[in-house]
Amino acid sequence: MNFFISLKLFALSFIFLSAVSCRQKAVESIVREDLFSLGIGRLEDEIAFYNQEDDRGRSRGGVCMRDGVFYISDGDGQKIIRCNSYGNILSMIYNDETNPVPLTLKPKEDGKAVTRWAFTYPLQKPGKITVDSRKHIYVEDRLSDERHTIDNESKSVLDSVVLHFNEEGRFLEYLGQEGLGGSLFPHIEGIFTSVNDDLAVVCRLPTGWNIYWFDAEGVLLYLVKIKNDSVPIPADRRNLVFASLDGITTAPDARKLYIKVDYYRATFDESTKTRAGSEIDSSVIWVMRVEDGSYEKTIEAPLYEMSWTEINRKTVVKIPYSLLGATKSESVFLFFPEETGYALSVLDMRDSFERQIQTSVRINADELQFNAFDLSMDGILSAMLVSDWAVKFVWWRTDKLLIERNE
Repeated sequence: MNFFISLKLFALSFIFLSAVSCRQKAVESIVREDLFSLGIGRLEDEIAFYNQEDDRGRSRGGVCMRDGVFYISDGDGQKIIRCNSYGNILSMIYNDETNPVPLTLKPKEDGKAVTRWAFTYPLQKPGKITVDSRKHIYVEDRLSDERHTIDNESKSVLDSVVLHFNEEGRFLEYLGQEGLGGSLFPHIEGIFTSVNDDLAVVCRLPTGWNIYWFDAEGVLLYLVKIKNDSVPIPADRRNLVFASLDGITTAPDARKLYIKVDYYRATFDESTKTRAGSEIDSSVIWVMRVEDGSYEKTIEAPLYEMSWTEINRKTVVKIPYSLLGATKSESVFLFFPEETGYALSVLDMRDSFERQIQTSVRINADELQFNAFDLSMDGILSAMLVSDWAVKFVWWRTDKLLIERNE
């Protein structure tokens, strides 16, 4: 049975923002581990982020790390690579019209023992990617322009599907809005696997956000709609702030959504008594039960502080973090770009005292041609970093922060 949930502003007597002060723990920058690199190109052990004319156009790609294995989608190369943490290519799914035949990977045939194999599939623009406990691969694929359609009601372009491959890399089916073989999705912000190998597809539309929640067989269980004019606002701040929904992620072990909303208040020019702009008021993460659309808790997130000094005057500006992901221990990761990488803030959603961990990860300036991050359900942060000459794969053992906190 499908449940179509439209979220509206309503009083929730059981939701409140904790008045207790946050307990913050500052941790030095997490040590980065460089795992392996792949070249830039179209060979089987290369990633073709840019087209053959070296035009740095709209690069697309994604990475997912599960149990030490990396699953990499190459949007410009029209392929998906699976490799271990040493960079050894284990298997590949590739468009044979745009890629050369692999030299070291062989087709996997029934009855024959092959340890490294390749399958063909007409991939168009593979992007965001995720993997479930069965090692099944789900990848966003953006179709060619002539296959796009327009949804007049939501004023959105429908342009993508989610492809489903089994653990060997054999294509099973594609998912659309209604499930197996359904209509195209609007712009996909993220795809996530969750409890019972459920799949969630988070889409952003001009009118709001849609979250499509499927079971392991591709059956649509829930559709959550969050309209721009019905983003939740804390009861004590209504009529004082306006809301901006920053991002949505899922719990990997429960049918829950983490919805991060930033709230702004108007500022006024005292001399003219006219509105001059807006400034951040607060940032809140709402936890929603997908089955019925109810909120079970909220937590106020910290704001990133940026400061500088000019003519002996120090200025401090507070800016909201962005939502990165969530772990099975109910920890939510936030991030903000810095000159040397990214600042991280880790929130414990289980703790009424709102314990927070503040740390950072380092990335070199020459590695920022393109980057994609993945947060594993255990809390390991991995990244694909692109420079002019190579695609690097690294991780930070941020899971150790969660272990230390739980001890």
